Amino acid sequence: MRFLKGHGTENDFVILPDPDGSLDLSPATVAALCDRRAGIGADGVLRVVRAKAAGDPAAEEFAGEAEWFMDYRNADGSIAEMCGNGVRVFARYLVDAGLAAPGEWDVATRGGLKRVTLGPSGDVSVDMGPPVVQGEGRARLADGEYTGLRVSMGNPHLACPVDRPVRDLDLTRAPDVDAAVFPEGVNVELFRTVGEHHVEMRVYERGSGETRSCGTGSVATAVAAAGPDMPPGRWLIDVPGGRVTVTLDGRTSHLSGPAVLVAEGELRDDWLR
Repeated sequence: MRFLKGHGTENDFVILPDPDGSLDLSPATVAALCDRRAGIGADGVLRVVRAKAAGDPAAEEFAGEAEWFMDYRNADGSIAEMCGNGVRVFARYLVDAGLAAPGEWDVATRGGLKRVTLGPSGDVSVDMGPPVVQGEGRARLADGEYTGLRVSMGNPHLACPVDRPVRDLDLTRAPDVDAAVFPEGVNVELFRTVGEHHVEMRVYERGSGETRSCGTGSVATAVAAAGPDMPPGRWLIDVPGGRVTVTLDGRTSHLSGPAVLVAEGELRDDWLR
């Protein structure tokens, strides 16, 4: 099994090229790959597969509109709908491997079609689609209860404003949330305004724990910071792994930031067994 390692603002991924859909990727294999001591280590796995060969209903729906499907798995092996940093790294890999040309094109995901824009190198921008505001929600963390805005980006988010530096927050355990409000779990973002259209953020992702960055969470945070009416504007989001830019235009949302390929190699058969 060939693999690559990449990251977007230190939200890191194991990339598995599988153009013809031949890999049998079990949850246990994903979790082993993402193990930071016994595996390669990552926040999730990106399986790169042609939409027509993916064997996934979401891929089949878009097979006539996009060649490639991003099969994203969380670090615990669970299946996820979308990953904003992941789709940028996914697109960077396709161009680097000669499987797609620089420019603009669509990637199929379980969260719908995502249009990416990128050159031969550098940052990648993705149209994340229109955020869906779903009202207020609450989460209890190790150091208290937080109230925020529920936002769907194809996956669920709760973006909560805080009044102290985010580095001081305790994210050592998974947030407690109301299962009736969040039946599929939720990614919880905690953010503080540090300037005009500029916030700092930390995130606890369902299925992965605290990560250094979250693309869909960055968009949800920009929406919560802007207010539920989502006035147009460009937001700088500082995360532990760097900085991304979110643009709200009154119709959709765009996420821009780095996408870095780090290494590539082959997994040993004896380790896989």
